[in-house]
Amino acid sequence: MGEAANVFIEGDNLDVLPTLPALLGRAVDLVYIDPPYNTGNDFAYVDDFREDGSRRSRHQAWVAMMRPRLLAAREVLAETGAICVSIDDNEVAYLRLLMDDVYGEDNLLAQVVVNLNPKGRQLGRGFATNHEYVLVYARDARRTVLDASSSDGVDERDFNLTTPDGRRYRLLPLRNTNKKFNPVTARTLHFSVWGDPATGRVSTTPYDGAVEIEPVFGDGRPAVWRWSRPLIDARPDDLVCRVVKGRTGDRVDVYQRDWLLRDTPGGRRKKLRTIWLAEEVGSTDTAVAELKELVGHVFESPKPTGLVRRILGTMPDDALVVDFFAGSGTTGHAVALQNAADGGSRRCVSINSAEPTREGSNARNAGLLSVADITRARLQAVADTVGGGYEER
Repeated sequence: MGEAANVFIEGDNLDVLPTLPALLGRAVDLVYIDPPYNTGNDFAYVDDFREDGSRRSRHQAWVAMMRPRLLAAREVLAETGAICVSIDDNEVAYLRLLMDDVYGEDNLLAQVVVNLNPKGRQLGRGFATNHEYVLVYARDARRTVLDASSSDGVDERDFNLTTPDGRRYRLLPLRNTNKKFNPVTARTLHFSVWGDPATGRVSTTPYDGAVEIEPVFGDGRPAVWRWSRPLIDARPDDLVCRVVKGRTGDRVDVYQRDWLLRDTPGGRRKKLRTIWLAEEVGSTDTAVAELKELVGHVFESPKPTGLVRRILGTMPDDALVVDFFAGSGTTGHAVALQNAADGGSRRCVSINSAEPTREGSNARNAGLLSVADITRARLQAVADTVGGGYEER
């Protein structure tokens, strides 16, 4: 594979996926797909799976279409890699079970709710649905390099304390504030430390001038620390003890100095939550506008590049990405934008079939005879405007 950030392959993904190891020369780090949803209309990838001579139900047919493709994707995914799948309510329950079967339920990292339609769908009966999902699975949760955090949610104003040498930090209780963790459930984390509130020094062993400190909840009941003895011994400069006012009077408590660490590569990161709002990652409306600016309004319900860029941000900046339901080419567009933003060297392989566009549709009227034509038109426009290069295989 060349140095172009975006490579496009036209063909049935079930045929193309097994050829990727030879083509790429390495395993894939990240798979992101937005497969055809089972909304009651026929979907393009119709494999003739039959059982006892009769066609399966629509859910069974959709699962039967997806299973071999997810299995093929697993085969090309690195042991440290991950797969993310966008889906809506029609198939999320079936997809969750299918992904558990193919990738293993222990490798589920998250079921993210994505607020893609803030106003809610006003057509039809029932509720005004304004969300979809992204299922995130690791190839091996113990080895994955996926970092479920982002620098976007960090508010520097939270770090309101400063050391004499200018380092900013905030104080967090060393005591575990979650009452599910207590001396019964976490016995090894209930122990005494010693500290001197005059100097702030904390130690796991007694010293002159120190008082014994046990972890307790605000009501005085026994609690546990968040750090083990070895970790406290290894990071004494990151701890400080202070006199605090409790319900039963003054007591000494221990706090962690949580550093802003602005000079850390990539900056400080905060764990991603499992609800992603449209103002954070974009919406269907912003996705349509992005596509329209490049090639016109030629695809229904594309995903916003902000959604894919958030996913890309959880992986190394040289990740090899594959989208085998490439649709309008959102993933390739997002890869080019993210590389331009942070100087990364990500590469994306987009795969799409030659599914015909509908007669009379905007795409057909624009001369785009297949969905593959939409993908290649967008990726070429991305290369021309954002950069990164483009090639076809």
